[in-house]
Amino acid sequence: MSKWLLRGVVFATAMVIVRLLQGALINASPGNATWFSLGLVTLFGIGVLIWGVFDGKSDARSNPDPDRRADLAMTWLVAGLFAGIVSGAVAWFIGIFYKSLYTDALLNEVTTFAAFTALLVFLLGVGGVTVGRWLVDRNPPPM
Repeated sequence: MSKWLLRGVVFATAMVIVRLLQGALINASPGNATWFSLGLVTLFGIGVLIWGVFDGKSDARSNPDPDRRADLAMTWLVAGLFAGIVSGAVAWFIGIFYKSLYTDALLNEVTTFAAFTALLVFLLGVGGVTVGRWLVDRNPPPM
C-alpha cells in the first residue's frame, strides 16, 4: 500500500467517525453543537499533525541531506484529496440510512466537504512534516 493511500484511508475513516460522533452529540445536545464540532475537528487535526511530525522525523533521519528528502507534500496532498472525497461519499451513503448524520447532496459532499477535509489534512500534515524535520535538523544525530 502506498504512503498516500494508507494516510488517505486512515483519515477518511477518521473523518467519517468524526461526523458520526458529531451527529450523535448534536442530536443529544443541540445547544452545544459549536463546541462539539470544534472539539472533534481539533482532535482530528491533532491526529494529522502527530502523524506528520512522525513522517518528518523519519524522513529527516533517513535522509540527512535536505536535497535528498522525499516529497512528502505531494504525499499529504493526495492523501487529503483521497480522504476528503472518500469520507464525503461514505458519509453521504450513511446519511441515506442514518438521518442524524448531517449530510447534503452527494455533489456537495464530494466537492465542498472534500475540499475542507483535503485542506485540513494537507496543511496540518505538511506542518507536522516541517516540525518533524526541524526537530531532527536542529539536533542532528552523531556521525
